[in-house]
Amino acid sequence: MTKNKNVLWIMADQLRWDYLSCYGHPHLHTPNIDRLAQQGVQFNRAYVNAPVCGASRMSYYTGRYCRSHGATWNFFPLRIGEYTLGDHLKELDVRSVLVGKTHMIADTEGMQWLGIDPNSDVGVNHAQCGFEVFERDDGLHLTRQHQPSNYDEYLRQLGFEGDNPWHDWANSAEGDDGDVLSGWLIKNNGAAARIPEEHSETAYMTNRAMEFMDGAGDQPWMCHLSYIKPHWPYIVPEPYHDMYPPETWLPVNRSEAEKVNAQPVFDAYMRSRVCRAFSQDKVRDAMLGAYMGLIKQIDDHLGRLFDHMEKTGLMDNTMIIMSSDHGDYLGDHWMGEKDLFHDCSVRVPLIIRDPDPSADASRGTVSQALVEGIDIAPTLLDYFGGQQKPQILEGKNLMPILRGETEKVRDWAISEYDYVTREARGILGVSAENARLVMCADQRWKFVHSEGFRPMLFDLDNDPNELNDLGASEDPAHLEIRKNMEARISEWARRHHNRTTKSFEVLDSLIGGEPTGIIIAMYDEDDYEQTFNHKFNERP
Repeated sequence: MTKNKNVLWIMADQLRWDYLSCYGHPHLHTPNIDRLAQQGVQFNRAYVNAPVCGASRMSYYTGRYCRSHGATWNFFPLRIGEYTLGDHLKELDVRSVLVGKTHMIADTEGMQWLGIDPNSDVGVNHAQCGFEVFERDDGLHLTRQHQPSNYDEYLRQLGFEGDNPWHDWANSAEGDDGDVLSGWLIKNNGAAARIPEEHSETAYMTNRAMEFMDGAGDQPWMCHLSYIKPHWPYIVPEPYHDMYPPETWLPVNRSEAEKVNAQPVFDAYMRSRVCRAFSQDKVRDAMLGAYMGLIKQIDDHLGRLFDHMEKTGLMDNTMIIMSSDHGDYLGDHWMGEKDLFHDCSVRVPLIIRDPDPSADASRGTVSQALVEGIDIAPTLLDYFGGQQKPQILEGKNLMPILRGETEKVRDWAISEYDYVTREARGILGVSAENARLVMCADQRWKFVHSEGFRPMLFDLDNDPNELNDLGASEDPAHLEIRKNMEARISEWARRHHNRTTKSFEVLDSLIGGEPTGIIIAMYDEDDYEQTFNHKFNERP
């Protein structure tokens, strides 16, 4: 390839792994994402490093586990000084450009403590998570956490007036008498959003991505196109609002047996307000068709984007990544939203299409490799020709899989969850420092360590729907599996994760050496001169 390499990294918020046709959904056909899978590698066992927006994204963007970067939940700041993917790529003269959502919260207290002006280059770079902002839109415009929304202004210019057109037009329906029916109320999710489809958030973000690409110039870039949907409010414009009737829905995956002697944290979640709501059929029935319509809408606009890239030649030199920040329970396991470690929450779609001929051997393949969200950062570093930074980036480079050189990069995967702000913590009366869960999954078993409570364990071969928790089983085989999984988590927890300022090459060069001017354990001048090959009184 003669052109500069680029990357388009697509992320859909709250997209389940099994709600794409290439991952097996029988009724929700997503031909454009399927086309991407046919041209690249479809990863079948990809896990996010935290099943909640903010923490998952901060792991993606830093290439580090939550226990390392510290932003363990939504609206918990990413502390000042944490390197992001944008910082690493800047060293390679690659632009890291944002179109859409990051959920980034800046460490303003840390900047103030260190005397960093939030409006300086350093302050702005940190506040935007290392991205050059072409368009930032985190949604939820009732409570903006960053600069005013360009999307709101775009709607006003089209005549969609109001203090909050994001809510009143893009995320609400209209009653027979002209009343605004808020998309926040699930009973309204089956109606069409008031906005014409071509002016919806998904259409707008796709247009903005194409505008960036058309004016990007010759410098290599990584564009993060981060869609807000299919995240709530679950409401979608015509014609997508009634495209998926009940006969197209996957059956709910739950069992009354799950409630019997349930693991305490899981039990507390099932008793919490959100999960009680989504356990009602009327709630699931009101929103599921809209959720599917939002996904179909994204696929259609990705088709429009991919066609544009074909026409402009960008498909020839642009890696495309399709991902999600977490899934959605949709009433499965008596749960709503995300939060815990069932596959519908922690397992995500991941497709990578590398245009380079070196990836031809893997095109159209489905990989069973255990993959984590933090693997994206070291993979992109390799793609752009950078050196790996294992002292900082804790993920694994996936390029060997894309090149057909290996079938796996790890034997087990880790994800974490901090439920310190959740209702379940109040139900259990758990202290802040103990409101912590860690998942370890291998090809057969999924184990969840729960601080202060018994673990959870699922046999994914014999119980792929995760309805039979073996965490309290007295079977000797299950006791041994739990012991081994706990040992793996312990091994992971003991690894260095904050020794980031010295590369492994530098550390290797320091073995056995001493700083200049320091002499330790030398008996006399001869001993010194034989050891260091220069005179005692000469400076090395």
